[in-house]
Amino acid sequence: MPNKGHLLHPEQAAGLLMIGAMALALAAANSPLQPMYQAIHHTPVHVRFGALIIDKPLAVWINEGLMVIFFLLVGLEIKRELLEGQLRAPALFALPGLAALGGMALPAAIYSTINWTDPKLLHGWAIPTATDIVLALGILSFFNARIPHSLKVFLMAVAVFDDIGAVFIIGLFYGQELAFFPLTMVAIGGAVLAGLNIFHIVRPAAYVFVALFLWVSTLKAGIEPALVGVLIGLAVPLHVPDRANYSPLGETERQLRPWGLFCVVPLFAFFNAGVSFSGVQLETLFNKASVGIMAGLFLGKQLGIFGTAWIAVKLRLAQLPDDIKWSQLYGVALLGGIGFTMSLFVSSLAFTDSGLIQSSRFAILIGSSLSAVTGMVILYHSTMKENYEKG
Repeated sequence: MPNKGHLLHPEQAAGLLMIGAMALALAAANSPLQPMYQAIHHTPVHVRFGALIIDKPLAVWINEGLMVIFFLLVGLEIKRELLEGQLRAPALFALPGLAALGGMALPAAIYSTINWTDPKLLHGWAIPTATDIVLALGILSFFNARIPHSLKVFLMAVAVFDDIGAVFIIGLFYGQELAFFPLTMVAIGGAVLAGLNIFHIVRPAAYVFVALFLWVSTLKAGIEPALVGVLIGLAVPLHVPDRANYSPLGETERQLRPWGLFCVVPLFAFFNAGVSFSGVQLETLFNKASVGIMAGLFLGKQLGIFGTAWIAVKLRLAQLPDDIKWSQLYGVALLGGIGFTMSLFVSSLAFTDSGLIQSSRFAILIGSSLSAVTGMVILYHSTMKENYEKG
């Protein structure tokens, strides 16, 4: 049996590191270091190969370049869970699957209802739909010895389903105008990936070359380039016929996970959480988009996840594990409202107005913080009560 405490230890450390990066960014953006922070944030970086030129600010290279590694880990995790993990059979993923669906639909509905009359603001409907798996699992790991392992599995499965939904949402609704020739190159790259998988090619160099080709092609085609990571992750073979004890997927995840958790995610947090409080007014902070985001994350997520799970169990569409209490499930549903990484990522795609981007980042921080603190309080009281009853 795997060491359950060790399983979530990296997420706990990564969660703390991300919080530190967020705090550092906020401090830098609201101190005399603000000009330096902005200068680093907007530093132009360009790459040229013949006639091909990619010229973007450093922050965009982080969001659309380095985040490929984060999405690669998402793709690897999705594939592993679908093939041999908690999502491999209907009986195993019915409860978290339905809960995740409700946890995405209700926040989107709340946001859309609030912003229905403004098409510009309505474009941000997907911002409160995703859960930040690193922060959510990191916070849950603080209760590691007091909660059942199945509760951690439930939250992880919900977050994985959220990631699957986010991938489809970003690809379908937040790409740019498609360009035919680069789109053809994307199709060719996808076919090559399929071939690497079919013929059980495990050499990293092959995947790196195809990943670079696909990244440039998606960038030019108007498709969100970070999704290349998901495609690569899904293409990496789980097993190869002639090496029974070797998993290319597992080895890739083992090598890249520290880079993703301790480098890419904190860098993303640092470059996206640096919101200046200077000149912020209540009408700016609490515009309809911000209210929709905060309500979607804090209310929509908890009610969507918990309410759908409760209905599914009562209708016998799913079964609540025997060692999970409803109060614990409610606490985890609240943690589902921590939407930091993916919410910030979607907001950068949904809005182009700097004021909207700033207010949406405030709203994400507030909604995620409320969800995190309230979830921790509920989990603390539910675990303390359980320990009191046992002792």
